[in-house]
Amino acid sequence: MSVTLKTPEEIVKMRVAGRLAAECLEMIEEYVQPGISTAELDRILHNHIVDVQKAIPSCLNYKGFPKSVCTSVNHVICHGIPSEKKILKEGDIVNIDVTVTKDEFFGDTSKMYFVGKRSSHNERLVQVTQECLYKAIELVKPGAHLGDIGHVIQEHAQKNYYSVVREYCGHGIGRVFHEDPQVLHYGQANTGMELKEGMTFTIEPMINAGKAQTKLKRDGWTVETRDGRPSAQWEHTLAVTNDGVEVLTARGEENF
Repeated sequence: MSVTLKTPEEIVKMRVAGRLAAECLEMIEEYVQPGISTAELDRILHNHIVDVQKAIPSCLNYKGFPKSVCTSVNHVICHGIPSEKKILKEGDIVNIDVTVTKDEFFGDTSKMYFVGKRSSHNERLVQVTQECLYKAIELVKPGAHLGDIGHVIQEHAQKNYYSVVREYCGHGIGRVFHEDPQVLHYGQANTGMELKEGMTFTIEPMINAGKAQTKLKRDGWTVETRDGRPSAQWEHTLAVTNDGVEVLTARGEENF
């Protein structure tokens, strides 16, 4: 496994890309309402990235992905393809996953949104999943291990009677969209690669209300829960600093 440590100058560029990605998730919030299609959300975000941010929507045509962002609704775990036919309705939950490329560097982040009124069981799933991400971020510093991240996510999810998706994971990121290391969302503490200053990667736990099993749709992208129960995901891009972590995709509503 070959991990690229980023220079301070490279971190500066990643900070810019990360801020743009975070800004997308802040901007789109007011549009996530009953009656809008996921394709319309994709168009709004595409135009914002290209016309306003003067950046590149990284997902578009990435390994053949046909849209600029991923929109994963209810029982869709990840990589949902925006569609004119997919109209958001009252009570839905949706993950919007945005990656922006600016000056050759990537910023990757996702957030859960409630569509209209929220059910108590969806609200709890979304909250616990966000807590999984935050608990993992708190552990990131030089000398910690990748296994620490997976362990705290798995422990918190299972304590709340949820399951962790194992087939998909976080990843290194920089000038390359997906690079080493892989960041698993389950595992044992004090195992795996030791974290070092200059490492940059995503943590993006996918937590299911039901069982952990997944299925891939025939479109080759959309991943769903096999039992049809809801799933939630939150994601940030992080940089390991000399004494802790910087959340490169932090939104204004968050305090790190």
